[in-house]
Amino acid sequence: MPITVVGSIAYDSVKTPFGERERMLGGAAVHFALAASFFEEVRVVGPVGEDFGEAQLERLRKRGVDVSDVEQVPGGRTFFWQGEYGWDLNSRETLDTQLGVFEGFQPKLSERSRSSDVLFLANIQPDVQREVRAQLPDARFVALDSMNLWIDIARESLISAIKEVDCLILNDAELRQLTGKPNVVSAAREILSWADQPSVVVAKQGEYGAALITGEGFFALPAYPLETVIDPTGAGDTFAGALVGYIAAHPLQELSEELLRQAMANATVLASFNVEEFGTERIERLGAGEIAERMKELRAITQFTGGAVKLRA
Repeated sequence: MPITVVGSIAYDSVKTPFGERERMLGGAAVHFALAASFFEEVRVVGPVGEDFGEAQLERLRKRGVDVSDVEQVPGGRTFFWQGEYGWDLNSRETLDTQLGVFEGFQPKLSERSRSSDVLFLANIQPDVQREVRAQLPDARFVALDSMNLWIDIARESLISAIKEVDCLILNDAELRQLTGKPNVVSAAREILSWADQPSVVVAKQGEYGAALITGEGFFALPAYPLETVIDPTGAGDTFAGALVGYIAAHPLQELSEELLRQAMANATVLASFNVEEFGTERIERLGAGEIAERMKELRAITQFTGGAVKLRA
């Protein structure tokens, strides 16, 4: 099932203890699309400025991503973010944010993008997410991401947007902030009780992995163990891209626990590659064989065997 993603296309400047990059290709829609493109056709909707060149678009096209709905705004500047990570790569300091053409973004979806069966609403203003959702009323699967800013300043609008999608993807801190619940499980249960949708809540937990909560059960995977982590920028969007991409690639299967668990495993593996180098560098040159090998390794480290042990009373 083709996927439409609506979100930011950006330039990022990042410094970590292991190096730095200036104005590298980034943005939620970019990281999502590159990961999802390993599984299904992806159509990107987002604005860029005159400073965004053909070479950057070609990097997306090389992965088969449809960039027809990338809008280049005359005289505009592309969204820019600058941040720095310390030794704790789970946290970062934002040094500069320039919204540029992303300020006042009103998505323009072609008929082709509106015809997609799967939609991912990346981290944009909740009212805009709802407007886009309304343009794809027949989408079979819709997932949404957000952030602490919208929880702070547009909570009711965000809740309304969440009630219109099938899957919510947030990090654990955002889930607790949104619901006021003390842990991931209770927060997810609260969200699942709001309405018939969403039916799936995914909690991203950084280096500790991710958890999947549905009305039927709970599933969690650790992050793939890495000795070298260079830059976590875009890891969450890469995770979401692989998760949604895997589901989109199985249109004849119902949204079962088995399908969701397989999607989680693929998302975990793709995200692990993302953090090995800066920005999109590793994902852009990633091969299918590497993904398959790491999937095999993840499967091995998350399984165990053995019978019941007689316990002392």
